[in-house]
Amino acid sequence: MPLTETASALWITRPHTAEIRPETLEAPLDDQVLVRALYSGVSRGTESLVFNARVPPSEYARMRAPFQAGDFPTPVKYGYCSIGVVEKGPETLRDKPVFCLYPHQTRYVVPASVVVPLPEGLPAQRAVLTANMETAINGVWDASVQPGERLCVVGAGVVGALVAYLCAQIPGTRVHLIDINPERQALAAALGVEFCTPDNAPTDQDGVIHASGHGEGLRLGLSLLGSEGRLIEMSWFGEGDTALALGGAFHSQRLSIKASQVGQLPAALKPRWDYRRRLMLALELLKDERLDHLISGECTFDEFPQAAPSLFGPRSQALCHRITYPVTG
Repeated sequence: MPLTETASALWITRPHTAEIRPETLEAPLDDQVLVRALYSGVSRGTESLVFNARVPPSEYARMRAPFQAGDFPTPVKYGYCSIGVVEKGPETLRDKPVFCLYPHQTRYVVPASVVVPLPEGLPAQRAVLTANMETAINGVWDASVQPGERLCVVGAGVVGALVAYLCAQIPGTRVHLIDINPERQALAAALGVEFCTPDNAPTDQDGVIHASGHGEGLRLGLSLLGSEGRLIEMSWFGEGDTALALGGAFHSQRLSIKASQVGQLPAALKPRWDYRRRLMLALELLKDERLDHLISGECTFDEFPQAAPSLFGPRSQALCHRITYPVTG
């Protein structure tokens, strides 16, 4: 490899606008790898806020992705679910498919320590769900789900569907996935989860996990809880206020609201868990082929700038959108 090469990356150049820009790559050092991207996944909730310049100034530092370039609001190179193959690097990694928390880019050089080989039995095409699975795992941990509980997950996007999928595998747990879109029933059925729309959602629930990203969903979730019930908030609303009526059942039934955010491990797990161990768990859990139902669309990297406004728009019904990359960067 020459001293420098070029790659191509997706940049959000101004609100609601993306373009592909050239990037210069330095030759990898002995402790680095050169990765050629195969696929990347779009984390639509967070990336929609970034694309539409709705990251609050107070969160600019906390919302930085590991290899983000530029600054909020724009121009910025953002993303964190890249699946690629190691072209150059230590022999133990060379030619292996890996996951990396990297933005949408054709090739990149990173420390060898930050890439994780995909386990045997996990197709690279499905591994684009890795970041979403990590988020879902953290949400289940934060919810402290117990066997036999009655739970509702509000919002059948990728994260909500994954949370419901994980909770439904806890013995005796009765889980309902709730969404305003009745077409999400097919997704729930494919994942082995009961489904309902808000008008027939069960009440007196032990817990609710909210992942719809809308205030209406949060208010619905609180209304479904029984006495001493807990709501785990997984949505990130970005700019703006969300109104809640806390003067009625919230106090009389001693309800609680707790935030879950993938950037922090639950305190009780920190003595034995770290981010890499959680990542390895996410990769193992993605071996279930039923999870392919969460990938709702695909486009090439060159098509991504034109697809982005619709994908990140308010009417989008996309789940996980997969980006495919050319054979050469």
